[in-house]
Amino acid sequence: MIATPQNRETSVADPLLKSFERLEKSRGEESPSWVFPVRKAGLARFAETGFPTLRDEDWLYTNVAPIANLPFQPILDFAPRDVASGSVDQLPLGKLGGVRLVFVNGSFVSDLSVLPQKNSRLRVENLKTALIKEPNLLEMHFAKSARVDDNPFTALNTAFFQDGAFVHATPDSTLEEPIVLFFISTATGLGNTSHPRNLILAENGSRLTVLECYAQIGEPTGFTNAVTEVVVGESAAVEYCKFQDESPEAFHVASIHAHLGARCNFTAHSVATGARLSRNNIRVKMDGEASDCVLNGLYLTKGDQLCDHHMIVEHAKPHCTSHEYFNGIMDGRSRGVFHGRILVRPEAQKTDAKQTNKNLLLSDGATANTKPQLEIYADDVKCTHGATIGQLNDDSIFYLRARGIGLETARRMLIHAFAGEIVERIQCAAARKELDDLIWDRLEQNPHVAERR
Repeated sequence: MIATPQNRETSVADPLLKSFERLEKSRGEESPSWVFPVRKAGLARFAETGFPTLRDEDWLYTNVAPIANLPFQPILDFAPRDVASGSVDQLPLGKLGGVRLVFVNGSFVSDLSVLPQKNSRLRVENLKTALIKEPNLLEMHFAKSARVDDNPFTALNTAFFQDGAFVHATPDSTLEEPIVLFFISTATGLGNTSHPRNLILAENGSRLTVLECYAQIGEPTGFTNAVTEVVVGESAAVEYCKFQDESPEAFHVASIHAHLGARCNFTAHSVATGARLSRNNIRVKMDGEASDCVLNGLYLTKGDQLCDHHMIVEHAKPHCTSHEYFNGIMDGRSRGVFHGRILVRPEAQKTDAKQTNKNLLLSDGATANTKPQLEIYADDVKCTHGATIGQLNDDSIFYLRARGIGLETARRMLIHAFAGEIVERIQCAAARKELDDLIWDRLEQNPHVAERR
C-alpha cells in the first residue's frame, strides 16, 4: 500500500496516488524490485513540491499553469495505437537508415522498429525489456544523473515512466550510422500524458550518435514529459540531437542529463519548432578532467507558442571546455526563453567556458527573455557569456543591398544564415541535411521572412 505524502500538496497528490496504484498493479511483476522504490521517491518528491509556479526562480518566465490545470491522465494501458509502417518514414529524420526504435504514445512498437544485429557491440532495445534482462546494470545508472529533486517534471516522470530507449555501446565500439528514436504522439484526450524515459550508456572509448525525434500523427493535444540520461565514459564521443516538432496544441517538457567522464566529448543539439508550450531542461556535469562539451540549440516559434531552454553546465574537474550556442527566431505573439548557467566548482581550474544566446524577432508582438549566468568558485578560468535580442541588423541589410541584392532577398539571406549558424554544427551529415531542409522550408513558409520592413 502506498502511503499518502504528508505535505501541502495533498490535493494534487490524490489523483496521482490513484494512478500510481493502478500502475503498481499493472507493472509490479514486470520490473526488478528496485524500480518501485525509485518510482515512489519520484511520487513523494512531486507531491512535496507540486508543479512549479512563477515564484520559482528557475520558472520565472514560463508559466506551466496550462499543464498543471490539465486533468492528470497518464497513459498506462501500454497498447500501441495504429500507426501505418510508412508513416514513420514520412516524419522528420524518417528517411535515415540504420537502427531505430519507435514509440507511440509511450508504448514501444516492435513492428515499426529496426534493432541491431545480435552480434553487434551495440545494444539498443526498449527500456522495459532491458530492465528485465539486465537489472543490475540499469540500477547502477538509472535515476543517478536525473535526480528527482532536480525539477518536479523529472520527479513526475520517475514515478510514472512507461517505456523508452536503452542504448549501450561497449568499450571502444564505434557506430557509423545514427540511432534514431521516434516518439510519436497521437493522443487527443485532455490531459493524456506520456512519460518516455531513455538511458544512453557510452562506455570508455566508444563513439555513437543518437537522434531523438518527437513528432505527431494527426492533431494530438497531449502532454509529453520525457527524461533522457546520458553517461559518457572516458575518451568516448557522443553526439546527441533532439528534434521536437509536436502539435501547436500540445505540451512538451523534456529533461536531458549528461554525466561526462575524463577526456570525453559530448555534443548536444536541441531543435524545437512545435508545441504550444515547450521546456527543455539540459543538465551537464563534467566530472572528469579534460572533457569537452558543446550545447547547441535553435528554436522557431510563431502564434502563441512559448519555447524555453534552461541549462546548467557544471564544471567539477579541471581543464574542461564547454561552449553553448543558442539562436531563436520568434514571430507572432510567441516567446522564446533562454536561461543558461555555467557553474565552476573550486576544483575546476583552467576551465574554458563560453555561452551565447541570440534572438531574432520577426514581429512587434514577439518577445524573448534571456538570462545567461556565470557562477565561478575557481580563480584560474576563462568564462564569457553574451545575449542579444532584436530585429534584423540594418547595417547588414544595407551591406547586401549595396551589392545589388533586393530587400526581400537580403532579409531571407540573413534569416536563413541566422538559423544556419546552429544547424551547420550538427556533425551527423544525414541528420544535418534533413533538418537544414526542414528549417529552410519552415522559414520560407513564414510571410514575415521576406516582407518589406
